[in-house]
Amino acid sequence: MRLARPHGTSGPCLLPVSALILFLLLVGCTSSSISPQAESYSRRPAHLKMDQAILLINYELPIEKLTIYWRSDQCYQFLCSYGCRRIRHHDVSFSIECPYSSTDRALEEESQGQPGTLRAYFPLWRAPSSSLQCLYQTLAVKDPTKERSSDMAVVDTRHPINLQINDTSGKRELCRFVFIMGTSIHLSLTSMLRRGNSRWKLFWKILWRSIQLFLIGLFVINENYCRGPLSWSEIRIMGVLQRLSITYLVVSVLELLFTKPLADPIPQNRTCFLLQDVVLYWPQWLIILVLEAAWLCLTLLLPVDGCPMGYLGPGGIGDFGKYPNCTGGAARYIDYLVLGEGHVYQRPSSNVIYKTTVPYDPEGILGTVNSIVMAFLGLQAGKILLFYKNQHKQVIVRFFTWSLVMGVISAILTKCSTNEGFIPVNKNLWSISYVTTLSCFAFFLLLLIYFLVDVKRVWMGAPFFYPGMNSILVYVGHEVFENYFPFKWKMQDSQSHAQHLTQNLVATSIWVLIAYILYRKRIFWKI
Repeated sequence: MRLARPHGTSGPCLLPVSALILFLLLVGCTSSSISPQAESYSRRPAHLKMDQAILLINYELPIEKLTIYWRSDQCYQFLCSYGCRRIRHHDVSFSIECPYSSTDRALEEESQGQPGTLRAYFPLWRAPSSSLQCLYQTLAVKDPTKERSSDMAVVDTRHPINLQINDTSGKRELCRFVFIMGTSIHLSLTSMLRRGNSRWKLFWKILWRSIQLFLIGLFVINENYCRGPLSWSEIRIMGVLQRLSITYLVVSVLELLFTKPLADPIPQNRTCFLLQDVVLYWPQWLIILVLEAAWLCLTLLLPVDGCPMGYLGPGGIGDFGKYPNCTGGAARYIDYLVLGEGHVYQRPSSNVIYKTTVPYDPEGILGTVNSIVMAFLGLQAGKILLFYKNQHKQVIVRFFTWSLVMGVISAILTKCSTNEGFIPVNKNLWSISYVTTLSCFAFFLLLLIYFLVDVKRVWMGAPFFYPGMNSILVYVGHEVFENYFPFKWKMQDSQSHAQHLTQNLVATSIWVLIAYILYRKRIFWKI
């Protein structure tokens, strides 16, 4: 039943007008309370560089020297760091520059004993969304004439400090190559076994390919054209290609020992059992579970001198500086024991970020175990593709289920937190939570690609198909020539996002073009 509105009633119509008037009044009151100086800083400065933020501090301390302690939640349990370099200084404004921004900073500035405004530029080592959390941290301005910490003037940064964040960038690596390598292992070995190749012959082919990949990796990571001849005692043994070679060898041999060449096409009645594509290969799963149990025992239970049991931290100034020489925990200890300290990576990223002093190899021996686990999960994806060939619904459901299972495991291991979980996500350690998290996204991404390419046939994989046909050549070429023109050139402003993006797009396009030309000429570098 519809009720007629009485003539002349305009109450609802006045609501938008009232809301507009209230909004204008609030804006006017707020604007009137902002000083012209603060308003001048409220706009994003055009001269801010990449990974910088501006910080405006109004203070009334008649002292000659200020020490400003800045702490953010984005770096876990940091000590204060004095690693910044002052690059501009005039009046009470200055800027600082760091190669990586740790989130605890202690800055000193001469203020000529007069109250005023301190304007500092802080580099930020996170994405813009997470950097905004700096607005809710605490800033402490310490009077150097007083020694007790209780005399520090703690300032809530939500009100007196205006923080404007310039765009930041982070290095994102495509670590799911290991996953798709496992998928291709199952597809290729199954095809060769169907053609009647002997397992022994395939084993020698796998072994020789792994040796070649390992040797190519040694060549790529031990460049000496700028540093002169390398000593045998300084050669780094493990690296990206070396890890891939070991992973490829173990997973391929595992597949060769236990796989069964299925009929093509596979009978439809195999779909009546939900987990048949897993149960048929139970010996492989048993070995993988044993490997993962070994990783957990070594990582969490192996005693390391001077380090707590099961330490997973970065060492250095991490964990409040309690364990400066414990970078990587058991992973570093095993590398030193097996390879020797001189044969691991001497310049890890932790040296800069966490001020560590010990070598550590992010592609070490212990992390290779979880690399094998991730490749085996990719192997399972390949089994799904063949086991349920041309059964699109079965494939999509299983990819989604595996993605969901990996995501749940990651949520449990990490407690849905960055650092407070049982086993946090850690790329340098290749923790099991890192593997399950990447595998979750890998299964889901493979689902989308399968839907677009195989189900709907709206995309055939170009232009990424061409580099995939010469993946080793493209990778090695990039590693060797990445600092040569035209892949890299001197930028007018090394802090410009636009110039970095342009340079990377040009370099990527050139390699795609090279791969396309080689594909048209039927030239493929295979090992």
